[in-house]
Amino acid sequence: MNRILAAAAIVMTALGWASTANAYSGEYFVTCNLNPRGDNFLALRTCGSSKCRMTHKLGPGTFMVSLEPYAVKGWREVIVLRSLQDQSYSGPRGWVYSKYICEVRY
Repeated sequence: MNRILAAAAIVMTALGWASTANAYSGEYFVTCNLNPRGDNFLALRTCGSSKCRMTHKLGPGTFMVSLEPYAVKGWREVIVLRSLQDQSYSGPRGWVYSKYICEVRY
């Protein structure tokens, strides 16, 4: 019985390490579909809801990297970048409505 438990623990540990190797590395996005006759900014919020506090106004052409592979109820968690080459990931972090971001393909 102890051998079975030990073998199960080894398999579970190996599977855990394998899933770490497949971690999500983020996708790059840019603000898009903003209304230049309206507010012309995208709100960066503290959570994925319009009821959450806005922390920043993201203008046209603002780059960001996603923290999760999929939107949650239309919202994506992101880190704002200074430019597309910014690898510091030190910009503001929050949630944006995914209708107003477009994936950067290069």
